[in-house]
Amino acid sequence: MSVSRRHTTAWAMGTVAAVFALSGAMAQDTSPIRIGSITTLEGPFATGGQDAYRAMEMAFEAIDYTVGGRQIEWIRESSNATPDVALARARKLIEQDEVDIIIGPLSGAEGIALRDYSRTLDGKTIINGSSGAADTTLRDASPNFFRFNTEGTQWMAGLGTHAYEDMGSRHVALVAADYAFPYAQVFGFMHEYCELGGAVTKLWSPLNTTDFSSIIAQFPDDIDAVLLIQGGTDALAFLTQYAEVGGDLPIIGGSITADQTLLSARGPHQSLMEGMVAAGPIADLNDDPNWEEFVADYRERWPDGFDSPSIHAVNYYTNTIGVLQALEEVGGDLSDNQEAFQAALASIEFTAPTGANVRLDDNRQAISDIFLTRIVNDDGTMRTEAFGRTEDVSQTLGMETEEFLALGSPSRDNPSCPPAN
Repeated sequence: MSVSRRHTTAWAMGTVAAVFALSGAMAQDTSPIRIGSITTLEGPFATGGQDAYRAMEMAFEAIDYTVGGRQIEWIRESSNATPDVALARARKLIEQDEVDIIIGPLSGAEGIALRDYSRTLDGKTIINGSSGAADTTLRDASPNFFRFNTEGTQWMAGLGTHAYEDMGSRHVALVAADYAFPYAQVFGFMHEYCELGGAVTKLWSPLNTTDFSSIIAQFPDDIDAVLLIQGGTDALAFLTQYAEVGGDLPIIGGSITADQTLLSARGPHQSLMEGMVAAGPIADLNDDPNWEEFVADYRERWPDGFDSPSIHAVNYYTNTIGVLQALEEVGGDLSDNQEAFQAALASIEFTAPTGANVRLDDNRQAISDIFLTRIVNDDGTMRTEAFGRTEDVSQTLGMETEEFLALGSPSRDNPSCPPAN
């Protein structure tokens, strides 16, 4: 039985109990539940956005688009990884399509925009898709915004220590996109790496950069590795150009760098990818039976999809499972400004398709496991393989909340360790 089917069986049993419990007090609402979703089908993360919708479709199909005795109507929208477009799509879903729930968005700055928008809504709930900016939930959290995926800072747990202690790297050149999600990733890496004595030269680029020649020319002579916090077409452009100029330094990847959206592409960049280490919430090669069954289900349903589900697919699926399980728990009840539904969202725990336990903290942010990964050539196919695992990583990386908040928000300049630009 697949992961999704096992969850569905448990939910179905819960639905029966919920319906009987509610029937004595009130007639059950049998009108459709309208779920809107936003992912990026335009711009540098378009392939990841397409994969996100594949995974959501799997979750809905597993329960025949019915939850808590009510049919699901799914309205899809597209963004381009910019906050203004994501906000416009969210307003359209709420004001024109009259959805009850939004699942999305994909990218970091989009998530902050939808977090802020969620505060203006009564009787509506926004659940994250895959966006990973830290401050979306860490600071100024919204009671109407929930995130069942871990975020960019959490995703780097263990990587800075591995780079310094196991790789012997003492100075890295950082090549990162200049927006909220990479700030979180850099913060997570440097939190460990700088504490151990590592040095970082920061080289930022705008999203949608196609020419990295000027950045490559700025690499200091004494660096031991390149820390690449890029994804999609931006990561492909950098790696292609670095390979073409004969670059041969080890690459330490961000969580969306070592992902199927890049591994599945062909070209000179692949010469740099074998052996790349990274960290994040998934690994293609993970012997957990939950993951093996999820991958098998994905390949059967989407034979033209990726070799293995992308990070965006897994995050959207995980957030969708959180929504569906909470809806089952309340028997589809969205009355009283969704009070019971939001309480259920805040309190549920479940197993993600990776096999990791997922629960939320007081800011409605996921606490879960993070994998150290290495890219390997698996019988001619490039895949990420888990070689380490950090369990129950919190958004404050195990620190007391006040102490962690005192470190400041992730930004271009925070944190810093010599030589800082």
